[in-house]
Amino acid sequence: MAQLKVTQVRSAIGSKPNQRQTLRSLGLKRINDSVLQEDRPEIRGMVATVPHLVAVEEV
Repeated sequence: MAQLKVTQVRSAIGSKPNQRQTLRSLGLKRINDSVLQEDRPEIRGMVATVPHLVAVEEV
């Protein structure tokens, strides 16, 4: 199965609580943190919640 490399590119300061929680559940803690996630609908939905804070590329 394909994987997604999700990188936090902007700070979560000032964003809504659900967006901060989404970043944490993706495994992102600080700017320039990157994680590999399986390409599943659940992960795509989380990324769609915070598109302005993360960068996504397929690996």
